[in-house]
Amino acid sequence: MEPTPEQSPHHAYPDHWEADVVLRDGGTARIRPITTDDAERLVSFYEQVSDESKYYRFFAPYPRLSDRDVHRFTHHDYVDRVGLAVTIGGEFIGTVRYDRINDQGRPASAPADEAEVAFLVQDAHQGRGVASALLEHIAAVARERGIRRFAAEVLPANNKMIKVFRDGGYTQRRSFEDGSVHLTLDLEPTEKSLAVQRGREQRAEARSVQRLLAPGSVAVIGTGRTPGGVGRTVLRNLLASGYTGRTYAVNRAFDEGLATLDGVPAHRSLGEIDEQVDLAVIAVPAHRVPEAVADCGEHGVQGLVVLSAGYAERGAEGRELQRELVRQARSYGMRIIGPNAFGIINTAESVRLNASLAPESPARGRIGLFTQSGAIGIALLSGLHRRGAGLSSFISAGNRADVSGNDFLQYSFEDADTDVALLYLESLGNPRKFNRLARRTAAVKPVVVVKGARHSGSTPPGHAVPVSRIPDATVSALMRQAGVIRVDTVTEMVDAGLLLAGQPLPAGPRVAILGNSESLGLLTYDACLAEGLRPRPPIDLTTAASPQDFRDALAEALADGTCDAVIVTAIPWVGENGEAETGDGQVLAAALHKAVAGGSAKPVAVVHVEIGGLAEALAAASSTAAPRPRTVTPAADPPRAATTLSTGPARGPAPSSPADTEAGPAPEAPITPPASPGPGSPADPETGPAPEAPTTPPMRPGPGSPAEPKTSPAPEAATGPGRIPAYPAAERAVRALAEAVKYAQWRRQAAVPGKIPEFLDDTIDEPGAAALIEAQLATAPDPRGRPLTHDEARELLGRYGIAVRPTLPAPDPEAAVAAATRLGYPVALKTTAPHLRHRADLGGVRLDIADEEALRRAYGELTDLLGKPAELLPVVQAMAPRGVDTVVRASIDAAAGAVLSFGLAGAPSELLGDTAHRLVPATDRDAAELIRSIRAAPVLFGWRGSAPVDTAALEELLLRLSRLVDDHPEVVSVALEPVVVAPHGLTVLGASVRLAPPPARSDLGPRRLPNY
Repeated sequence: MEPTPEQSPHHAYPDHWEADVVLRDGGTARIRPITTDDAERLVSFYEQVSDESKYYRFFAPYPRLSDRDVHRFTHHDYVDRVGLAVTIGGEFIGTVRYDRINDQGRPASAPADEAEVAFLVQDAHQGRGVASALLEHIAAVARERGIRRFAAEVLPANNKMIKVFRDGGYTQRRSFEDGSVHLTLDLEPTEKSLAVQRGREQRAEARSVQRLLAPGSVAVIGTGRTPGGVGRTVLRNLLASGYTGRTYAVNRAFDEGLATLDGVPAHRSLGEIDEQVDLAVIAVPAHRVPEAVADCGEHGVQGLVVLSAGYAERGAEGRELQRELVRQARSYGMRIIGPNAFGIINTAESVRLNASLAPESPARGRIGLFTQSGAIGIALLSGLHRRGAGLSSFISAGNRADVSGNDFLQYSFEDADTDVALLYLESLGNPRKFNRLARRTAAVKPVVVVKGARHSGSTPPGHAVPVSRIPDATVSALMRQAGVIRVDTVTEMVDAGLLLAGQPLPAGPRVAILGNSESLGLLTYDACLAEGLRPRPPIDLTTAASPQDFRDALAEALADGTCDAVIVTAIPWVGENGEAETGDGQVLAAALHKAVAGGSAKPVAVVHVEIGGLAEALAAASSTAAPRPRTVTPAADPPRAATTLSTGPARGPAPSSPADTEAGPAPEAPITPPASPGPGSPADPETGPAPEAPTTPPMRPGPGSPAEPKTSPAPEAATGPGRIPAYPAAERAVRALAEAVKYAQWRRQAAVPGKIPEFLDDTIDEPGAAALIEAQLATAPDPRGRPLTHDEARELLGRYGIAVRPTLPAPDPEAAVAAATRLGYPVALKTTAPHLRHRADLGGVRLDIADEEALRRAYGELTDLLGKPAELLPVVQAMAPRGVDTVVRASIDAAAGAVLSFGLAGAPSELLGDTAHRLVPATDRDAAELIRSIRAAPVLFGWRGSAPVDTAALEELLLRLSRLVDDHPEVVSVALEPVVVAPHGLTVLGASVRLAPPPARSDLGPRRLPNY
């Protein structure tokens, strides 16, 4: 919205304060500044507020606003007087206002840093978290305008508003004065306020996805009158899946006399439907979508799945259509999956929703699947079906204009029906947030990711995302740091997902191998070594081994304390006539099921070669299988994984039906879900009643669902105890197991988080560094910042205890001799020209110069070989103790955040990409892992008889640099090269630092939905 002429010309309308937010119940709303054009909206809003709420706001009966009130509440200068409104459908549902005051409580201007704040929320929308969202946004606005404290007067009976202030997490003081509660809030964000904000964000976004996946009713808009077409296909799939809610067919071209279509009510518009529709699947041409969205918004639809194409994948014009689609849907409080989506699936018994173009619903399972590609979604659904696997939920997001992989992670974290989350991503809209959500989710259940479009410049059409300069290898390393299992192909994703969903996590890398083929066992052994596992010599049962022999050998391996996992290899039995015997797959599967029925905590995988029926039989649960809980506990005190988001029954025996019989008997005991912390953690102050209303009810389809399912329930699939994953190649089984081993190790380490050593605080001068940075940026004519000189970089790094060995310029031989005399022999003579810096291989460095004669000779050789001194910019530096040359870097990427990197110096490491990365701030564990995760790490630990270097000093250097860039985001890049690490201590020989105004943080500030 644009400011009107009546508003102060000195303070333009702050459009960056506008934001779409997700409320507690999963609906969306828009927060924006109030303008003079809002007078009628404000009056209408106030008329809908109850007398009690008005009394709480004004401390007296106040039935209507006067003209003066309306003028005061709609005219702001956006500095000392600010008003924000929450809107749905263009109408106000809540407002907040602050007025800057002085110490006497009178109106004031800067430098006064306190403001009086007041809220008003429509009664019909209380309990949705409106006031909590407004508090976050008005606090951010106030901080931007130099306000540090809020003061509020609240009547003692207004418990809801008192709770909003109390639960915000800000430091506050309370007193009782003149019959009211006086509250003062310090607006500086705290760990608690940030935890509260993120906890609310998680629950709201999870709820918004749950509303899409578990609707009480669905309308397919664009259902064709004749068989075929997208809309009619979705309607057919909905009915075939046995959806438990109400279904409607909608098409404005229907004949007026048409009452039903395919047995469901047929209507020309949503307005003809007598009850609320929760979910609309839109399958009309793009030019008709706005009309359909408006119809949905006006009739209370909660969410949309837009299958229609013709948006951002078509170019700039389509991208603008897509943005307008999102703006229109959010204005009505709706979230969107799509456009250009393939659809959604929820196999929970209480829902059984297939609102997609997939002709067959997958079996019910424990895997959640999110994909940004319809084609990849089809391939994954087909691959999982062939392997006998089932899903808990499926979302194909298409152009990902609204609901994204981050939203799916929020949902998966809370969904009790999902044990493993699989994501195919082609873009990361908010990498910082993704890493944060993935880390939290991975602490309770595995997250497996395939990242398409990995190379720069290959962002898929339709995905408008922030540009990241970091290479894909860095993205992969940061995902690993967050506990994400990143694989390269969708086949590897399915392989890993099957193992993780059906088997316990391994306690270590020791692997037992047994089978009836010596050759297949050796292939498996070699694959284990290649993946970093520790295999035991294969046990050859010989080709004469019977299923009973397999059972006995597997039971013995599971009971053996010297192995952590078992891989069974099997080839077909050959009869006397030389032909493979049939029917042995089921017999072998039954034997293996019996061996694992004792509830061993070790994972088992099977590698087989053309044994008919084996994979299918292994995919079926054994009726005697006991629960096999995961052996790794989550991180200490992570955010709670609530169970109220369950969209299906708790694990347990499925109802008896022909479909169940085909999949095999159900387990006799419930499956143990992944370990998760209990409710009521300190970071979750909203576990009690909501501030404005009773707690949201359990998330189930609305009332009125048919009592009897339309079809038999889907069978349980290969994602539970007693279900053993089978692989057609040893490499695939071993790779999946290796990923499980690394993930289990990450879980064990995450249970005891790393720390930032306290001793660093005693040797760090943060205020001094801040003053230096401010002074240097003040002298920078370029708003993009400036590089520091060698001496400036040394001074700044020195404030954080990082000593850089000094260099002295040597513009001529005499200056070089004088510098060496000052520093003391032996010295090094180096060029600092950009094209020669750190390139000893080009002859730009002369080391161990012992005296003046050698220095003059080296100077002459250098200039004769490479050019004039003015071009080479030579310097002299005292020699450092011998050691291993390394490189330490830190940089800030606008999309991913601050990244700390480490590698060995030299061309080989650069050519091989042998560099490790961690997100800042780094802990002591991150620093230790960083130097040990490069392939050349043995060089640091005494490789081939060399002396081990001082890795403790190297870890401390990494921690100090991490602290510097974390404390001062203006330090956008640092390169320490080389860092010579000796057996005792280290020496930083070169340093370059660049300062610039820090890039905007997308993961800080109040909650808001992204705009792609």
